[in-house]
Amino acid sequence: MSEELEKITGIVEDITYINEDNGYSVFVVDVNGEPVTVVGIFPYINVGEQLELMGSYIIHPQYGQQFKAVEAIRRMPSTSAAVLKYLSSGAIKGVGPATAQMIVSRFGDETLNIIENDCEKLAEIKGISKEKAKKIGEEYMKLYGVREVMMKLSSFNITANEAMRIYKKFGLKSIEKIADNPYMLCKGNLGFSFTRADEIANNLETRVDGTFRAEAGIEYILKHNLSNGHTCLPKDKLLAVAQRMLEFDFDELESVLENQVYSGSLVKANINGEEFIFLPDYYSAEKYCANRILLSSTVPPSEIPVSLSRLEQVERETGVIYDKVQKQAITTALSSGMLVLTGGPGTGKTTTLKAIIAILKENGSKISLAAPTGRAAKRMSELCKEEAKTIHRLLEVEWGENDRQIFKRNEKNPLEADCIIVDELSMMDIKLFEALLRAMRADCRLILVGDVDQLPSVGAGNVLNDIIESGVVSVVRLEKIFRQAQKSFIVTNAHRIINGEMPKTSQNESDFYIANSNKPDELITSLYSKRLREKFGFTPENTQVLCPSKMRKTGTVNINNRLQSIINPENLMVKKEIKRKGFVLREGDKVMQVRNNYDVLWTKKNGESGSGIFNGDIGVLEKIDKQNSTITVIFDDKTAIFTGEEIDDITLAYAITVHKSQGSEFDCVILPVCDLPPQLKYRNLLYTAVTRAKKMLIIVGKGADIKEMIDNDKKTLRYTAFRQFLNGQITFNGDF
Repeated sequence: MSEELEKITGIVEDITYINEDNGYSVFVVDVNGEPVTVVGIFPYINVGEQLELMGSYIIHPQYGQQFKAVEAIRRMPSTSAAVLKYLSSGAIKGVGPATAQMIVSRFGDETLNIIENDCEKLAEIKGISKEKAKKIGEEYMKLYGVREVMMKLSSFNITANEAMRIYKKFGLKSIEKIADNPYMLCKGNLGFSFTRADEIANNLETRVDGTFRAEAGIEYILKHNLSNGHTCLPKDKLLAVAQRMLEFDFDELESVLENQVYSGSLVKANINGEEFIFLPDYYSAEKYCANRILLSSTVPPSEIPVSLSRLEQVERETGVIYDKVQKQAITTALSSGMLVLTGGPGTGKTTTLKAIIAILKENGSKISLAAPTGRAAKRMSELCKEEAKTIHRLLEVEWGENDRQIFKRNEKNPLEADCIIVDELSMMDIKLFEALLRAMRADCRLILVGDVDQLPSVGAGNVLNDIIESGVVSVVRLEKIFRQAQKSFIVTNAHRIINGEMPKTSQNESDFYIANSNKPDELITSLYSKRLREKFGFTPENTQVLCPSKMRKTGTVNINNRLQSIINPENLMVKKEIKRKGFVLREGDKVMQVRNNYDVLWTKKNGESGSGIFNGDIGVLEKIDKQNSTITVIFDDKTAIFTGEEIDDITLAYAITVHKSQGSEFDCVILPVCDLPPQLKYRNLLYTAVTRAKKMLIIVGKGADIKEMIDNDKKTLRYTAFRQFLNGQITFNGDF
């Protein structure tokens, strides 16, 4: 929320709080005799400093008015009174209030100049030896050095938060380290991209060793490809990309790469005769997951016998008649350590799970249900009538230094569950799967549920597909569409699509329609805002536009802006709004949270409160408070307040991408399949979108558009090694 910045100047009177990890501080500044509470990133601040601050006043929901500073000019105290307060605060190690009083009484306004340039004079004071005087001078210079480092880092357009991370890692040698090798900023958890490191290198006075750039470039390519789902890359492909990007000789790059492998910063492994390169933590993750699964298959938990009579009893209790394959799934789940249950919509995955859960509970087993996202977990709870959590919450995630995920549940503190059931496994990346397996007891049963035909995870890995393809875990695939589901054209057409067939429509009452227009964005707007309500009773609240793309006429950006202008038009006299990059957030808008945030507080009307708003949660923006830089969003029955940078995780949600819809269901879905870039015209994406609709689906596009997507059965190519680890097809000289 951009507001015009104000400037205040004052002396630090008191320090309330400092986060040693990121430098976030809360302190009181005397501004013309008035105390002002200031918040912001201020590492190594001390009482007595004079600050010129740029920022704006906000109202914190709990702590009241504060000045949120975004820029600062820091000056050492100049008057005797300010110097005394500064030294008495303990800013310099070895100088307490009594010593500070003696030094200031002797040297007055020149105190800090003496300490910096002629510290031996401190020994003139009774009680201060020459050794102590020298030590005071050294401690002051160390503190001064910190300030110099922070100031010089800012000349590279490095923020205070980033500078804090650099200083914590390299100390007073930070500038020297960067001058020698700016590409070390790309490594570890410092959060710098290769491009930024390249910019800093180009602005240095001295030339940087090209080897450093080559090493960083190779690692950057591997890290960048994690977002494309790859946990590793073929060595030759990696070097070819690096050669184009870095303009290096191929043989020279290969030599650099081999040195990285030798040093352990990268890992090389042979998979079926071809060399692949990994980042060490992803090699370790895939190998650990494979070993843990193989252990579970060789030493499974105790079998829970299921007799035919017991299954018949469950059928009477649930009112469901299980077919042969479902019964196989139930017995396999209870007799083995691990089961993969897969199948499309309407094939009875949920009813099968309910039977498994009922028998486990009767046996006294403690069960944990989980899913990768908040919406998927909520849907799982509703369908199974049991509490389900996100995997992050199940593992009790905490955020460490540099926003690094730390799970309290691990090998040393495992989950108490006797059985863990995970839904929507296709959405889970390899690192999260590793964290889950590390938190499982050795005798814990694991049931993995997912639709292998849906889109794979956003993160790196291909967990569900790799497990199924390996053949080392019991897999039951449900394929029969049950009678009730057969009445739905959505369900039957989803199966037709995944089988490579064109969907069918009906002239009679149906839940599946195909509509075409020369102006598809206008048709989508008309359907959403008016026609669906008039003909079928679907309102904007229970209708969702799912777009394969963000861009072009039928992408989320354009559709969101068009729908907002009709559903929630500008009215500055009544509704406040804030400008974001590419769109506007307005009171009354349908919005979505785009990442898991476990710190956002929420309340319910019944007085219940808690924290955590999750990636994919959809709600209504109720209130914008510009003065306090907060927004209030209602998600179902939860009211949450977002402040500061948290607001950046809120976006318009009249239209969302198909990828963001995974794990969710909507009463009515409008799906544009026209005007798509070629890379988005494929079967799995269409299938995933269709299976998000519960009661009605309208596809906007021509039959030719749909056919083109169905005919393209490309599976998203992912370079992974999980399956090969499971099948023992990897050779590696050395081990972790």
